[in-house]
Amino acid sequence: MDTEMGEKILLCWSGGKDSALALYELRKSCDFEITALLTTITADYDRVSMHGIRRALLELQAESLGLPLEKVCISKNASNEEYGAKMERILTRCRRQGVSAVAFGDVALQDVREYREKNLARVEMRAIFPLWKRDTAELARTFIGLGFKAVTTCVDSNVLGKEFVGRVFDEKFLAELPSNVDPCGENGEFHSFVYDGPIFQRRISHKLGEVVLRNERFYFCDLLANQEPDCPPEGP
Repeated sequence: MDTEMGEKILLCWSGGKDSALALYELRKSCDFEITALLTTITADYDRVSMHGIRRALLELQAESLGLPLEKVCISKNASNEEYGAKMERILTRCRRQGVSAVAFGDVALQDVREYREKNLARVEMRAIFPLWKRDTAELARTFIGLGFKAVTTCVDSNVLGKEFVGRVFDEKFLAELPSNVDPCGENGEFHSFVYDGPIFQRRISHKLGEVVLRNERFYFCDLLANQEPDCPPEGP
């Protein structure tokens, strides 16, 4: 459980396995108080950007985790300037409320780390990377071994076939990955939605929907909260 004695931070939350494992690691420490989950939403689709997860499922995750959501809503063709301005506005408000850092689930991409650190420095905040430089094969096995449950929501068809989307992220999935694909999808090979695990108070009930190809490259599997009406998944 988060402690009020620790440093106030946000966690950048995609709804996927890396951010879930980062939250698990952070909650083992008494050094941090996680005040909210920070998520980018593509407003035109009302979904988590790139992962294609519906807002309804995102909100069910946050409720099960016992954490509020800070949503950064951007347009589907948002420029870096639009994204940066909206993110800075929210971070500035959080900074005034005593939040001093943002945690991320990134593991190995140095350019991504430097980009995040540079943007946070503008609002006098720092970045935390609880999974940084961990072996991704070990992380994948740890995630599964801890009892987390996830399903793939998006795969890059340049490196993975359609059969890899909409699948449970388990040992069988890992065994069938091509050797050139990172076990955690660290290079964007696939994205996921976590629906159960040790940090959740309750399992997120959902069902698989339509699989579509967007931009002639990315396969998306729509996920539906039970009894939610169907609609096409978001493109990248």
